[in-house]
Amino acid sequence: MAKTTRTTKKGTTKAPTPRGKTVRTRPPRRTQERKRWGRFLLKWGAVATIWLAVITAGVAAWYLADLPDVEAALAAARHPSVTVKAADGSVLATSGDVYGATLQVADLPPALPLAVLATEDRRFYDHFGLDVFGLARAMVANVRAGTVVQGGSTITQQAAKNLFLSPERTIKRKVQELALALWLEHEFTKDEILAIYLNRTYFGAGAYGVDAAARKFFDQPATRISTYQAAMLAGLLKAPSRYNPIASPENAALRTRQVLDRMVDAGYLSPDEARTAEQQKGTMVAELGDRRGSRYFVDWVLAQVSDFVSTHDRDVVVVTTLDPRLQRLAETKAKEMLDGPGAEKNASQAAIVSMTLDGAVRAMVGGRAYTRSKFNRAVQAYRQPGSAFKPLVYLAGLEAGLLPDSRIVDAPVQVNGWRPRNFNGRYKGEVTLRQALSQSINTVAVRVSERAGRRNVMDAARRFGITADLKPIPSLALGTGDVSLIELTSVYAVFANGGIGVWPYGIDRIHDTEGRRLYSRSGSGPGRVASPQHTSALTGMLVGVVEHGTGRAAKLSRPAAGKTGTSQNYRDAWFIGFTADLVTGVWMGNDDGRAMKRVTGGTLPAQLWRQYMDEAHAGTRAKPLPGLIREAPPRPRVIPASKPSAQPATRPQPASVESPGFWNRLMSVFGEDRADP
Repeated sequence: MAKTTRTTKKGTTKAPTPRGKTVRTRPPRRTQERKRWGRFLLKWGAVATIWLAVITAGVAAWYLADLPDVEAALAAARHPSVTVKAADGSVLATSGDVYGATLQVADLPPALPLAVLATEDRRFYDHFGLDVFGLARAMVANVRAGTVVQGGSTITQQAAKNLFLSPERTIKRKVQELALALWLEHEFTKDEILAIYLNRTYFGAGAYGVDAAARKFFDQPATRISTYQAAMLAGLLKAPSRYNPIASPENAALRTRQVLDRMVDAGYLSPDEARTAEQQKGTMVAELGDRRGSRYFVDWVLAQVSDFVSTHDRDVVVVTTLDPRLQRLAETKAKEMLDGPGAEKNASQAAIVSMTLDGAVRAMVGGRAYTRSKFNRAVQAYRQPGSAFKPLVYLAGLEAGLLPDSRIVDAPVQVNGWRPRNFNGRYKGEVTLRQALSQSINTVAVRVSERAGRRNVMDAARRFGITADLKPIPSLALGTGDVSLIELTSVYAVFANGGIGVWPYGIDRIHDTEGRRLYSRSGSGPGRVASPQHTSALTGMLVGVVEHGTGRAAKLSRPAAGKTGTSQNYRDAWFIGFTADLVTGVWMGNDDGRAMKRVTGGTLPAQLWRQYMDEAHAGTRAKPLPGLIREAPPRPRVIPASKPSAQPATRPQPASVESPGFWNRLMSVFGEDRADP
């Protein structure tokens, strides 16, 4: 009889024995091991899960214990702003954190919140603060791309981050962000959370909130913007600096089209509505293209604000002296000159300062383009003025007893071995001071400087506002000491106003955002620094420069005076002059000191000066120069070239500096200088 086996319900086998009895056998060894490992894993898995939960809870508790004060954060302090305005009240720039009005979602054009939802969080009204589906979708997209191409943060999370947390990317910050997002969802409605986000998020250019951004970029409140403008603001949220319409208008336009496309994809706009929105872009604020040049002036002003008021605890408004019309005119004329004749003559940079006779700066061009170089050549650059410095030399001569019609020999001269030459290499013999200045004769300027005394020339420069470190060397008479354009222009303002010292200024008054006056300029200055007789005589000599001298290219259809200047090897070219209304200085050259192609102060700078001043005075009545005294001048004293002359009591001289023999006995230490042709 054959033996049979069967399997029981418990998995053991029973086999009949010869005696007809059944015996129980053990399960296979492999099955026992599996059961044992199963029990082991189940036990320690449960233990690990418990410990993981404990650790996670502990870490979370540790992170959450460090949460910021929510109530304080909702009313958190910010960096006060400084708003800079032109003289006509138009806004030039704003620094610091700027916030607009606090708006509710219902206050905004429907296109604005829809544009934000289309780009930032389409499921905003469906999730509980954490978008699980959106997070999963972003993870898949990032894995496929091999880099981060999508973010999974919701608007609620971003609002929590903006309100309470720093932008650092750490696990701690993400845990806190999620906890605060859940708190926001519990405490506020969806519309309130969206309003918090729109009112506090950063849109670039110092603007926080949609209202501040709309006023900054479109010059109108957020309640009045168009669909296209709403899409542009929504596009800024991804990268405020990259898509800033002021700094990068092309990038901003491209990003705005992307937002419109996403609004169509989300069903918020039809394709026809998106096309219409792009065609009807709405008004872009004029400052986007026209006022970037005034940033040189704005930077100059902002650096001075803290000298007048404290800005640590309040927003302030600075009303300046800048005239927007003159500023645009100066920028336009400088650009035309550099792009045209300047390019042909290897002149790559220009600077302009235009001010009133008391020093109120009306226009300032600090260089070719602020976006390329923020270095302000009108204020920060110190260059050799050449013959534009000579009026101070002649003023010292007048104060030493000379007169405009005093005669001095134009002949070869030597001072301590230094032999300056005239630009054309020729000499005219005996000439008046008036003729010498109008023709920019070097030898006569040196003789006058030595007669008056170099220290007295330096003293005149100091009294007139030159702060540069000048040296009492013979070549000082020819403008070899570096000066700034704004200071040298203010020197000519003193000539124009009859001897009253001028400190160039750009701030007229400062008040807070509620209109309370914090500072107001009240005619401060150094007072009288020269006699009206001497400045009047010098002004008359400068009129001759424009009428029949080296500055003829600057001649206007109204009374004007000025002086040309050219440094050695054509590295710097200047023209500074004035009318009864404005004093304007022009410099042209290259930042690296490269020589221009025979550009002198009497060529391109004088032409640029005339073009600017002609249009600056358009529509105004021609007036006589106020510095001129209408009375008979004293009889001029003739100073023979061969006879010693009386020296001023303040500076005795050993012999007549008008004698050629005197100059030939001096030693040589310096090289040549040039004056204007």
